[in-house]
Amino acid sequence: MENCIEKSHSLSVLFSIKTGEGGAAYPVDRDLLSPSEQRKFDDGWTNNGFNQYASDKISVRRYLPDFRGEGCRTQQYQANLPSTSVIICFHNEDWGVLLRSVHSVIDNSPAELLKEIILVDDFSNRDYLKQPLEDYVKLLRIVRIVRCVERQGLVRARLLGVQAATAEIITFLDSHIECTKGWLEPLLDRIYKNRKTVVSPLIETINDKDFQIHASPEQNSQVGGFDWNMGFTWHPVFEKDKNRAGAPYSPLRTPTIAGGLLSIDRTFFAQLGYYDSQMEVWGGENLELSFKTWMCGGVLEIVVCSHIGHVFRSKSPYKWVSKVANPVKFNSVRVAEVWLDDYKYIYYDRLNFDLGDFGDVSERKAIRQKNKCFPFQWYLDNIYPELFSPMASVASGDIESALGPYCIDAVINDQKKNENFVRAYPCHRNKGNQLWFLSKTGEIRRDDYCWDSGVTSNSVVMYNCHGLNGTQQFTYTSDDRITHGNQCVELTEDHNSVYLTTCTASLNQRWKFNRKPYLVEKISV
Repeated sequence: MENCIEKSHSLSVLFSIKTGEGGAAYPVDRDLLSPSEQRKFDDGWTNNGFNQYASDKISVRRYLPDFRGEGCRTQQYQANLPSTSVIICFHNEDWGVLLRSVHSVIDNSPAELLKEIILVDDFSNRDYLKQPLEDYVKLLRIVRIVRCVERQGLVRARLLGVQAATAEIITFLDSHIECTKGWLEPLLDRIYKNRKTVVSPLIETINDKDFQIHASPEQNSQVGGFDWNMGFTWHPVFEKDKNRAGAPYSPLRTPTIAGGLLSIDRTFFAQLGYYDSQMEVWGGENLELSFKTWMCGGVLEIVVCSHIGHVFRSKSPYKWVSKVANPVKFNSVRVAEVWLDDYKYIYYDRLNFDLGDFGDVSERKAIRQKNKCFPFQWYLDNIYPELFSPMASVASGDIESALGPYCIDAVINDQKKNENFVRAYPCHRNKGNQLWFLSKTGEIRRDDYCWDSGVTSNSVVMYNCHGLNGTQQFTYTSDDRITHGNQCVELTEDHNSVYLTTCTASLNQRWKFNRKPYLVEKISV
């Protein structure tokens, strides 16, 4: 009997590996494919930004295990939870990935909680997304399609979905996800307990090459943040929240959310002014929603007992249609102008105050005023005190060698190789990668990256700031040296690199660094 069980288990594992069942990988060796199949393989990557060839071998209703920890599986939720409308926007999405998203929602949601799924087609031109998709979803009954008559971009497409939705809770999902067992109830439960709570799930990675789902235990959850370039960032759970009641299975308060996957009460969403309909394509809408949720009396959480897989593309396969040259910048300036108060100038300074025409934001400001929202300083003090403010620096600007116009430059583009060495380049006086801040605790940093001595011997690299001093603690001395322990930062003879070495009287170890806090000019816009 034991041999039979073992053999059966082995066959099950083999079957899972071949079909991707259970969230397993479906590996494809391109070199073993025929020339015609290789063309299909390559076209799949070009057209979708992920391995469509592998996805096509996996069922659109593949079985997924319960990724939740024991502390999540045993949680009890309210019996009369509100139902939700799930809105999924797509443009030229792959057939299998789109349907796998839809089926995962239906198969892992209690019927009484899932009122409808609304697919918003953002002007796709692939034939299979026309009548074939209409015919398919008719069989699913609770799924309907809203068609955009011209390209809208994610923000406005989602707003069209909201107009069509009928449930009191709105859930936004991307079109390349897989919901897992128990994903919906914990999200709705948090909103039921406080209608001003906006919730996001724990996002698992679906490998874009073989579609394996890499599940994370709840204790490895992260929270969202942002940097002063108005970019979204991920962070380990802050110390103040590690010992929260019910940890590690209880929801995490988060300064921001990624924005692709979330649930929100429809009435509260309306009170906040929905999304900014003047935003272009996508980008920035997640920060706007995050800021105004907190500043206008709401709560933003990552519900770690809700697990949803997401395919993270390395690049978008689509050409975005927009009336502006840089949609992310356009959107981010609109967010900063409405919500950041005087802190907006930190971002504007990084743009060299080249804001462009960001449109009329008076309506968005009126929403903030009507809701009597807190100032951005309140948000920083109470929600995100961990964010480093350049205004709190003790030295700022470029770090120039006493030998001449050579400045220390941040090169953050080789993270996979751990080769983010701090280097020297001719000073350009345009800030950018040559803008540095010295914190009160001795960090020389740019946003979330700090100088670090602990990666390679005698080198200085850029590494995520950890706040523990040690390898990231430097001193700018009264005689213009930058020291780390008993070593000094020295410019190499070729003026291309810097390294740590024994301190000497050499000018190679003298640096000009403005010993003043970071201040920006408040230019009227």
